[in-house]
Amino acid sequence: MEPDKGFDTHVVHGSSMKDQFGSVTFPIYQTSTFRFESADHGAQCFAGANDDFIYTRINNPTVRELEKTIAMLENGFDGIATSSGMGAVNTVYMSFLEAGKHVICHETCYGPSRSMLENQYAKFGVQASFVDTSKIEEVRSAIKDNTVLIFLESPANPTVTVTDISAVAEVARQHDIPVCVDNTFCNIVLHSLTKSLNGHADVVAGMIVTKTEKLYKKLRPVMVGLGCCMDPNQAFLVRRGLKTLPLRVKQSQESAWKIAKFLEEHDKIAWIRYPGLASHPQHELCKRMMKGPGNMMSFGLRGGLEDGKRFLDSLKVCVLAVSLGGVETLIQHPASMTHAKLSPEARLAGGVSDDLVRLSVGIEDVDELIADLSQALEKI
Repeated sequence: MEPDKGFDTHVVHGSSMKDQFGSVTFPIYQTSTFRFESADHGAQCFAGANDDFIYTRINNPTVRELEKTIAMLENGFDGIATSSGMGAVNTVYMSFLEAGKHVICHETCYGPSRSMLENQYAKFGVQASFVDTSKIEEVRSAIKDNTVLIFLESPANPTVTVTDISAVAEVARQHDIPVCVDNTFCNIVLHSLTKSLNGHADVVAGMIVTKTEKLYKKLRPVMVGLGCCMDPNQAFLVRRGLKTLPLRVKQSQESAWKIAKFLEEHDKIAWIRYPGLASHPQHELCKRMMKGPGNMMSFGLRGGLEDGKRFLDSLKVCVLAVSLGGVETLIQHPASMTHAKLSPEARLAGGVSDDLVRLSVGIEDVDELIADLSQALEKI
């Protein structure tokens, strides 16, 4: 990013790309293909001699502006937009994994990210180890001669476990292994734009940001070949949502603080994990590594699964739905929803217990959210 401009300013104004008419808001180029100036121009485009546009599966001005903006915000080399967060995950997997190769993955990452390795890539001879990446010795011990990728989330979904990314990156550098971090920073950054960056629960989209040109050139052709490209209308909506990111994060984070403290003191809550609370196992690491504790938390209810269902069914303001990071407060039960495809043993090993409830705090009136949680807790 330009040193004379802050993050909030860059979020609003974006990359240096401009359209030919000087639009303040970068427009939607809703076209599948682009006209060449001549036969030679078309040949040059396909030869990679310029950055001109060919076909929207390959590149598109609206999508390109979003890619450049997010890469700038991440201080990365460049971005690769995808049609979904899982499109981004699979682009990374396909770029590095092959028969006989090994990947280290956080044991409680997003359910589909793990299940793809266990149920799909394993069929083609890819080996995977699932470890608690917040414990650096587990990462170090899992490295093999054929390890080609370390894939992690921090905070992890849905346990809100925090990994020391710098420590993992240092171990990875010693073995020349690339690190992909879902939603933060390293060699490769992966975002589900569906979540906080868009923030309005109206788009499914993903983004990869690479640290180097070499990694960019390795990943981009895979995305193009897979056909998981982002639609220009998707890109426009994400770019619009991105402009209010700082305001939304500030509001939801302030509310999350208050809700976390309320839940921690409630007698029907068995435990709570929120990075802003001193009770979080990696609280000090969170303070050192994160600018704020965020809006995500998980907690356990005293009582059995039926009490949990009764609690969720009694909520009136909080929305019972998957996903996270939207303007609305979303709540769900990972063991029976997002992580249901994992075996009970894998869920338990990763800390996804049957009593775990995941809460993504939105921007509604915080007193109304607390009152809603309170009345639902009284029903169990």
